[in-house]
Amino acid sequence: MKTTRIVLALALACAGAGRVLADGGGSGAPAWVASWAAPPMAADSALTGGRSLENVTVRHVVHLSAGGRKVRVRLSNAFGAEPLKISAARVALHDDEASTVPGTDRVLRFGGKTTITIPTGAVAVSDAVDLIVPTRGDLAVSVYVAGNTGPATFHESSDQRSFISEPGDFTGAVSFPTAETTVSRFFLSVVEVLPLARVNVAVALGDSITEGFNSTIDANHRWPDYLSARVNTGVSRLAVVNQGIGCSRLLWDFCGPNGSSRFDRDVLAVTGATHVIVALGLNDIGLPVVANIPSQVVSADAVISGLKQLVERAHAEGLTIVGATITPVGSSIFPGFFTPENEAKRLAVNQWIRTSHTFDGVVDFDKAVRDPADLTQLRPSYNSGDGVHPNDAGYQAMANAVDLSDLF
Repeated sequence: MKTTRIVLALALACAGAGRVLADGGGSGAPAWVASWAAPPMAADSALTGGRSLENVTVRHVVHLSAGGRKVRVRLSNAFGAEPLKISAARVALHDDEASTVPGTDRVLRFGGKTTITIPTGAVAVSDAVDLIVPTRGDLAVSVYVAGNTGPATFHESSDQRSFISEPGDFTGAVSFPTAETTVSRFFLSVVEVLPLARVNVAVALGDSITEGFNSTIDANHRWPDYLSARVNTGVSRLAVVNQGIGCSRLLWDFCGPNGSSRFDRDVLAVTGATHVIVALGLNDIGLPVVANIPSQVVSADAVISGLKQLVERAHAEGLTIVGATITPVGSSIFPGFFTPENEAKRLAVNQWIRTSHTFDGVVDFDKAVRDPADLTQLRPSYNSGDGVHPNDAGYQAMANAVDLSDLF
């Protein structure tokens, strides 16, 4: 059981927070920050199937980056076809599997009420609850829907399990009656905390490599997780928010909305956002060939133009923006993903990212994971097996490549 570890973590978090305040860490009063996220998608996104939920509780386990003394959540009906009624919601510290730490359960209210109907295309932000959550701690957010939701707004894969109950409201159950597990998220899009000192917020906007595809399930081994672990040692210094969507593209929809269209919601609207790391472009280059969509083939210049637009939009809102080079796929198992033409485009985009000085900073993911003996492919020890997605060691190398001075 993790209960003992949770209690110890809470003690360390409180002591560490006291040190931050005593040392004057952070400037000004603490402010709310997003500590975790899962970007919402439509149920009819490519490669996904629609799903409706009725009379069940979904318990999401979320791995926070920054800790704090208060918590609130955002529930999304961004892609719902009709208003969404949330019949009950609660938050608690996570223990093991689907269970929670006894005594940490808190009822979530919305404007003082325990239920809320979220209009189509909208979000609902819960009232704040008093709950000390440790830096890089795990939280359980449970949502009960009594009526049929219709095709649900969701996030298709997080490499972290969620639990769906037997029929009924089990939001407050310590021991959860699991009927099904899934790596999808339903309705829950953001968890925010009120830290004890000011922290920066870095949003990772990317595709399945940012999402952490092929990393170890439930282990928090995606590169944004490793970045959080690298920075947040004992106290919260940086909230790292993962806004990766599998097979996401910069310029075209495919699995979820394109990166350009979701930039407002998934970056600019993130509470407390100060920085964004953009890791997009790989699927713009490769997917039109793999999926045989010749009308969506793009040039390197088109990708560069799209990235320039994100820089302009980030700067207009006062955000620091870091550009990530595109990782190699020369050993891809997906026919057509690697071609000489696609490789030439990847190299051209990477050269521009490295040398144009358009971004405020650069993280060279390509250099971090490529094979020194063959620069077109992943280092064998970093290859998860499909030639595109790194394994845990590769994701760690990516996190290690981030220049922390770009984030502070």
